[in-house]
Formats: sequence, C-alpha cells, structure tokens
Amino acid sequence: MRKAGSLRLITVVGLALTFFATPATLHAQSIPGGLPESTKALSQGEWPAYAGSYAASRYSPLTQIDRENAKNLRVAWRWKSPDMAIKEANPKIGPTRANESTPLMIGGVLYTSTSLSQVAAIDAATGETKWVFDPKVYENGLGIPANDGWLHRGVAYWRNGDDERIIMLTAFAQMIALDVKTGKPVPGFGNDGRVDLAEGLRRPVDRDYYTMSTPPVIVRGVIVVGSSVMDWWRKSPSPPGDVRGFDVVTGRLLWTFHTVPQGEEPGVETWQRDSWRQAGNANVWAPMSADEDLGYVYLPVSTPTNDYYGGHRPGDGLYGDSLVCIEAATGRKVWHYQLVHHGLWDYDTPAAPTLIDVTVDGKPIKAVAQVTKQAFVYVFDRVSGKPVWPIEEQPVPASSVPGESASKTQPFPTRPAPIDIQGVREEDLVDFTPEFRNEAKDIVAKYDHGPLFTPPSERGTIQVPGVAGGGNWAGAAIDPETGMLYVGSYRLPFVVTVRRPTPGESPYDFIGEFRYLPGPRGVPLLKPPFGSILAIDMNSGEHRWRIPVGRGELIPPIRQLGIRERLGFPTRSWALITKTVMIVVQSGYFGAPRLPPGGTRRIADLNNFDPHLWVYDKNSGEMLAEIGLPANAVGAPMTYMAGGKQFIVFPVGGGPLVEELIAVSL
Repeated sequence: MRKAGSLRLITVVGLALTFFATPATLHAQSIPGGLPESTKALSQGEWPAYAGSYAASRYSPLTQIDRENAKNLRVAWRWKSPDMAIKEANPKIGPTRANESTPLMIGGVLYTSTSLSQVAAIDAATGETKWVFDPKVYENGLGIPANDGWLHRGVAYWRNGDDERIIMLTAFAQMIALDVKTGKPVPGFGNDGRVDLAEGLRRPVDRDYYTMSTPPVIVRGVIVVGSSVMDWWRKSPSPPGDVRGFDVVTGRLLWTFHTVPQGEEPGVETWQRDSWRQAGNANVWAPMSADEDLGYVYLPVSTPTNDYYGGHRPGDGLYGDSLVCIEAATGRKVWHYQLVHHGLWDYDTPAAPTLIDVTVDGKPIKAVAQVTKQAFVYVFDRVSGKPVWPIEEQPVPASSVPGESASKTQPFPTRPAPIDIQGVREEDLVDFTPEFRNEAKDIVAKYDHGPLFTPPSERGTIQVPGVAGGGNWAGAAIDPETGMLYVGSYRLPFVVTVRRPTPGESPYDFIGEFRYLPGPRGVPLLKPPFGSILAIDMNSGEHRWRIPVGRGELIPPIRQLGIRERLGFPTRSWALITKTVMIVVQSGYFGAPRLPPGGTRRIADLNNFDPHLWVYDKNSGEMLAEIGLPANAVGAPMTYMAGGKQFIVFPVGGGPLVEELIAVSL
C-alpha cells in the first residue's frame, strides 16, 4: 500500500428526501453496513447505491408490491438508451456486449450509465430523460474496450450539503465527476472534472488492456476504484490490478493498495522466484461493498495473469482470488483470506461481498458472505476476518502440465454446503432417457475430468462449475430481518485446454482456452435444475429451499420429450428482496461468449428466451406471479418509490437488441 499525501476527510451529511409516499408503503429497517443516511434513503423509497446500499444487500423495505397484488404488475414505461442513435450513426463502434447498468434513484431521479459510458438522468416516475452526458470515449481510436467490450454496470452517488455528484468510471479508464443538477463535469475535480485512471499506476498500461465496468464505492469522502484488466495471455507484464482511493472533492490520489505485494510488503513471499515483479491482473472487476460505520471496504480480488497457467508465478500468489478488507481512509489492509491458491480455473472472486448481521450459536456476528464461481459461500466476521464456520484445507488433484505448480490443497468451507454441483460425476449427468445418459457419458469420456479443482490439461479438462460459475457477478441478496441469503446459480460446464502458444502468440510457456460444453443433442450436460435460486439461513448455514428459475423444458430437444415440469434455464438470474416478496429476473442466453480476433469477448448473438419477471414468497419459494416482459433482463433489478408508486427497473438488450431500461409497477 502506498500513501499519496495527506488525507482530506469529507463529512457526508444525510440525504434529503422529498417525494410522495404513504406510511403504509414504508418501513424503517437497519441495513448492515449502512450509515443512517443510506438506511434512511432505502426506508423512504430510494436506491442510493448499486446494490441498494454498500452492504450489497439488494434489499428494500418497501411494501406496496406484495404477495396479493404482485399478479397485477405491468410494464409502466420503457427508456431507450441514447447509445442506440450513436451506434446507428457510427457503425464502426461495433456491437455492445450487453446493457448491464443498474440505475440509482435519489430524489425522484434515476441515474444510469450506458454501454458506451454515457450517463443519463431520468425522471423516476415517467421515464423521461432529464439530461445525458456523453464523454465520447468511443472517439479515441482504440476500438472495442478490453475484456468484456462495450458494457457498463452503473454509477456512484455522493452528497455533501448542496454538492451532489455522480461518479462515473468509463470504459477507457476515465473517472468523471458530474453535477447531478446539470449533468456537467465538476470543474474542481481532477482536470476539468476528469481523472485519467490509466496514469499513476506502478507501471505503464495499454489502454486496450485496461478498463472499468463497475461503479466505485464512496466511503468517508474516498472514492475506492477497482479495474477490469484484459483477462488474457498476449502480453507480459499485464497491467496491475491495484485498487486506489481518490478524494471525492478534488479527485486527488490518496493511496494505492497493491493486489500483488511489492518489494518488502507482507505477502510478497507467496510469489516465488520474484514473480511479483511481472505478475499482473489480480484486479477487482466485480462490485465492491463497504461497512460505512467501520469505514471498511471489501475487495473481491480476481485471478493473476494468466488464468489457466501459472508456471511463471509459483506459490499461492496473494492477493489473487482473495477477499481483502481495507480501511477506506488509508488503504491499509485490515485482513484477508485467500479463497483459491495459485488460481488456474478463472475462479475470480466474482461478486460484491454481502454484509449481513447474523446470530450463530447464540452469538451475534457482523458477518460478510462471499459468493464464488466454484459454488461456495465463504462467511467471515467482517471486523476480524475470522471464519464464522471452519474452513478446511483439503487435498486436490495435481497438474499434468509441464512446469505447472498447482497448489496441493484448497480451502473448503464446512458451512454452508456448496450452492451447486462441483466436479464431474456420472450421477450428475443429464438422464432424461437411458440414451441421453449414455451419450452424456460418451461426451465426458473425451476429456480429463474429476473433482472440484482438477487442473486444466493439454487434453482438455471439464470444469464444473465452469468459468462463469456457479455464482457470478449477479451475487446474492439478503433479508436483514431473517438472516436469509438468496443466491442464483447455473450449471454450465466448460472445457479448459492448455496448449503451447504458436511463435509470437504469447510470451508465456502455456496458454489456456475455454469453451462451453453442451450435452447430448444440444441439451445441457448436467441434470436440472439448469438455473436456480437457493435460500440459505445464514444463522445456521443450512440450505432452506431451491427453486428452478426459467423454463429449460422449452429447449427444443427437451420439449420434444414432452417434459412439462419446470427445469430452470441455464443462465444468470438476479434476486431482489423486499419487505414482502422476492423478485427475480433472468438473462436470455447461455453458453460461452465468442472470442473474436484480438481476444475481446462479446456476445454476438444476444437473444431473448422466454422473458419474464417472477415474484416469489421469500419464505417458501412459492411462485406468486409470472409477468411476461418485452425482453430478458441482462442486469440486476432495483426498486424505489416515485409519485406514490413502487417501481421495479432493470436493463435489457445489447448486441443486436435494443438497449433499454424497463420499469414495472402495479
């Protein structure tokens, strides 16, 4: 960690909230990790942070939509992204991957980012645009942004008295502070409202390898910024994934936390043969969370370069694939826990850690729960970092790749039980008929396979969960009243193959490639439910129920079998919890994104599949309502009150589809 000058602390005052809401629609509820300002904002019907609060709870105490009237939900308005007109006028921009931004709502106004890094303010009741700010990052001649291409997931909000700002991190690594009233850059922030995030790192970075796609957190006047680094093997060294803190008023750099320890810093000994000097990535691309009362920020750190081969980086490699707690004011590390040693599976820590207050064996605990791609939920005391339930180091298979030094053990939580299938076992293969089961066995026999953490191989290893999870960036939602955690999961096996690069292709001895592995006749390889949501009692660590989400029975080869039961659809889904119900939306495609020339991943054939919004009893998982939608969601939903109505809003579209926000209300 490196300090940069003295820290100027900013006092954040309460949010002033003025809009129609009747007492029957509001319920004051303490949210773990939330100061009274953000808790009050939620209780009065706002949505002040990406996941509702920096606790990443995806919870709102609103009650207007309930189990009795949920069947009456309808589309209230649709807002078309201004990106559409820009792409039509500039076809060289290329397609967007997906429209994934979840808006904020403060004072009756929605604030959202777009795939092309624009920012818009929208009337929360009507969907009418109030202003749009276009930084025109698509005009810089760099082509499609790194890693995931054109996509963005949201903005952050900060207020001190009359000074209200939206903070945007763009696809080409600019941080922009906007005045919420005008949509114009704040002159005193950085250079005319902008800070170049590609500068000031410990080594120069190529902008085509370094980007931002998720919003920062703002705690105690400090903007905490992660990054999205090209997840590939073409260059060495790869850009560092260091996390930085900036003054929210001036944009001045305050500190840097090295996600790969440098020099004499603690943890550098886990990078053998001085591999810390060249190692890159280990970035925080997923949303972060924070306990505003403690002043702590929780970092879900991803895998070091390159994802599937680590012969050049022997050792466990801190802080790769770790949950790290830092102090927002200084960047000082408070505690950490490595969830994957010497990562070889692209098991990035993929979601915001969820803050939840629980009582375990009669003892109250301020906890943090981390959902992972490998289908674990790791649970810690968020103050001390001590595991709430024991985590055991268990032996795992060795690697067959020359020069690889896979860890001999990996950490397995004793509670909760895994949220989905782990490893490849015959009893988990699809078995609609004996013929399907035999065909599935024949597919599996073509590749190496085994239990969780079986390393990638030159023949090709079937990875379950796949590189997309298990859990992924959809993360979890919590009910602070009951201590229940709700997490979506999907069953997408991948084949990961390690090979020697061709001359000039890569500086590494081996590189890895992945592809989705379909089952017999194009159906999913693993048994249903293909996509599901699981409810876990976090006071005990026990699973309570699992429900399928989506209708995999409509996949043509399955439909021909005459199966009518709900099988779930193998794709990402998002849960939103309120005082009364659980609301779920789901994406409409599955399988691996294509990999075009140059390495940037994008979904070239984004499609809609049976788009719905579902409302469930959050205590039992009983379906209460199934509402048809014009398109599948591709980002997380949020909810708020405006004009006396409770709205649910989520993003749709991308690729060839129109990019919109859809608002649903009674």
